[in-house]
Amino acid sequence: MAQISAKQVKELRDKTGAGMMDCKKALIENDGNLDKATEWLRKKGIASAGKKEGRVAAEGLVGSYIHTGGRVGILVEVNCETDFVAREEQFQDLVRNIAMQVAACPNVEYVSVDEIPKDMAAKEKEIEMGRDDLANKPENIREKIVQGRIDKRLKELSLLDQPYIRDQNITVEELVKATSGKLGEKIQVRRFVRFILGEGIEKKETNFAEEVAAQTSGQ
Repeated sequence: MAQISAKQVKELRDKTGAGMMDCKKALIENDGNLDKATEWLRKKGIASAGKKEGRVAAEGLVGSYIHTGGRVGILVEVNCETDFVAREEQFQDLVRNIAMQVAACPNVEYVSVDEIPKDMAAKEKEIEMGRDDLANKPENIREKIVQGRIDKRLKELSLLDQPYIRDQNITVEELVKATSGKLGEKIQVRRFVRFILGEGIEKKETNFAEEVAAQTSGQ
């Protein structure tokens, strides 16, 4: 039996959108041959998510997650192509898990890097280019370092680029693609909103010592 590497599994998963274990089994069954493993997955009905990109996903669910204590609440819309798939337990689990993912990632502000405003990226580049640790480096080296830092920063803001909370070996995007492959429809995370109790309300700051003094002064 052929030895299957993690790199081979990832390559097949990226190509087909199938789950990690499905990809590993496909490679084992086909002696590590990528093309034959891809064909094997398709015969099993685990189609490539990439082939579905041109389809319209207008069905789906709005899911929610309320964190313990009721101080954080999440609403998320995840789309698929048909109401039939929207009723599937696997799709509903995906929606719930994505809502939990948003709750667990307070720094995430956008669904994907593509949604981040261009002026934000430009501002980040301006800040990074002016940092002292790059002052003595050649221009081309500075550009590469800065681009790497910007890419990292933008991914920190993107939901799809986050490591999945239930399996740190995959990203949320890979989770969505794997589910899409198994259910046979295009699936996309459209939007989310995060509610934090008291956010935006200006709270009155009290000085405990002064409060006690005021209460006792009349006694």
